[in-house]
Amino acid sequence: MRNRCLEWAMMTVVMVIAIFPRLSVAMPEFARRYNVSCTACHSAFPRLNQFGHAFIAANYKMPNWRESNTISLGDDMLALPKTPPLALRMQTFAQLREGSQIDRTSGVAANKSEFDFQAPYLIKLLSSAPLSENLTYYFYGIFAEKGDNGTAIIEDAWIRHANLFGSGIGLQVGQFQVSDLMFPREVRLTFQDFYAYRAAGVTYERGVILDRELAGIDVAVGAVNGNGINDNFSINSPGFQRPDRLFDNDNKKSIFARLGYSLGFTDIGIFGLMGEQRSAAGVLGDSSGTRATKKVAQGLDLSGTLSSNIHWFGQVVWNQWEGLLDTHPDRDSDWFGGFLGIDYVHNERWVYSLLWNYVDGSTFHGTGTIYEGLKMNALTIGTSYYFMRNVKGVIEATADLMETDQSGPPHVGHQSQEHSLIVGFDVAL
Repeated sequence: MRNRCLEWAMMTVVMVIAIFPRLSVAMPEFARRYNVSCTACHSAFPRLNQFGHAFIAANYKMPNWRESNTISLGDDMLALPKTPPLALRMQTFAQLREGSQIDRTSGVAANKSEFDFQAPYLIKLLSSAPLSENLTYYFYGIFAEKGDNGTAIIEDAWIRHANLFGSGIGLQVGQFQVSDLMFPREVRLTFQDFYAYRAAGVTYERGVILDRELAGIDVAVGAVNGNGINDNFSINSPGFQRPDRLFDNDNKKSIFARLGYSLGFTDIGIFGLMGEQRSAAGVLGDSSGTRATKKVAQGLDLSGTLSSNIHWFGQVVWNQWEGLLDTHPDRDSDWFGGFLGIDYVHNERWVYSLLWNYVDGSTFHGTGTIYEGLKMNALTIGTSYYFMRNVKGVIEATADLMETDQSGPPHVGHQSQEHSLIVGFDVAL
């Protein structure tokens, strides 16, 4: 026990001495384009301030976008940026974590590293610019993520029109996160994610969003394929070796909507999604089945400010999954999850964050599938020191408060607690 404590202490010292880069999703290209500091849009990057939200509402542009952003070619129907609108992001950090890859048959930890150099964790290229008074595009591509080098993937990639046919309705089409309607995961201050969004399957999708403000209420409705952004299917009839691809395998789409309203210093939103998902096949439910099963998600989100420098936010999502498991096709599952967070901007150098994640998927207990692991109770505490506006050092600790479940086989529940500590830098270029 004494040697183990000494080992952890030594690894902690190594982490503190060897602080590694970890980046937030700030977009420095906007600062370069409009010749302003990052503080114009961020109270503490990547957290947006009031002007930052207004900038997004204005279709990611300022009133002088044409003069400051484009070259003059004497053609009013051409708006080319003076320079390629690019920004870079890199994530690299070291981590202490009580986590492992568990063999589901034996329960033995097949791969385990309590002290892990995750370098690089992520390398990303971002781009965005106005195309006209109402049109804007945005995308980012990932060159490496979570140690998977040699691959590339595009996540956010959309085009938006701010005033469709002069109706005041905004139209966004492409790849995006449905959860961005509530709290964009990419601008959170913590490395720890908003787990409820990932578990509910309301993150990256392909589809369309229509939005408009009506009598002080922000209204957004949309439709997405419902099968994520990685799947595609070959077209092989009629013809041979056709280049076409299907991005979805049926005509049924997931429909969603959100209503948002500002009440004093508090913003409140109501969210709903109805659609289908493929059943979970296999003994462990770890592969995609052939049945289309119904899913419904309902959410309530709240956020506000306690003062000019204390920001709080919270989300609850209730989920109904009908007959998801092929091993239990008559079994419906109702589960819920959410998170609660506070960001305290102490001054221009120091920012403190607190995030609590909770998910209760107890309705899957006893199914013998991986969905028995649909549970979380974790508290994250983080602090950031800003060396520069776009460079900050980060220390973040997460305590796993969930009780372990080592019953089995199969070993599919919460097998081990995953306390973690990361130390790093956030850098945006």
